Amino acid sequence: MISATHLHAMIVHFPIALLLVGFLSELIGIVFKKSFFTQVSFYLLLLAAGGAITAYLTGDAAGDGMEGGSLKKAMDLHEQAAMITMWLTIAAASARTAYELLKNKMLWLKIAAFVLFAAATAGVGRTGYLGGQLVFKHAAGVELGLGNPDESFSE
Repeated sequence: MISATHLHAMIVHFPIALLLVGFLSELIGIVFKKSFFTQVSFYLLLLAAGGAITAYLTGDAAGDGMEGGSLKKAMDLHEQAAMITMWLTIAAASARTAYELLKNKMLWLKIAAFVLFAAATAGVGRTGYLGGQLVFKHAAGVELGLGNPDESFSE
């Protein structure tokens, strides 16, 4: 059976990749003045916002029941960074959507979306770093036992 921890680990990499590739696409579009890349960036940002919400919710479920200690402190830092990143991504996607719906008439919206997109991209880096610390330093979600050797891998 898939636990919340497994589900979070499977989902979380999508918004990370979508934000990073989307922001890179945005930069390429701006530097080379290619609307194709800015449009791709817009759609990747929308997907990243949905993925960030899903990743946050699965991570929240994975951390349920955590009591005190150093693992709890590290998990709280990761959760806080994830929440900030999620809201930055939603705000960037909202600003960029408003800009697109207004037929590109309000340049300040595009600038705000770009700044929020950059902040979300930086935020996902910090969140990922803290998530890596949870796994590699604190062994969060790592099963220490080898299990029953008689069990088959068909489950």
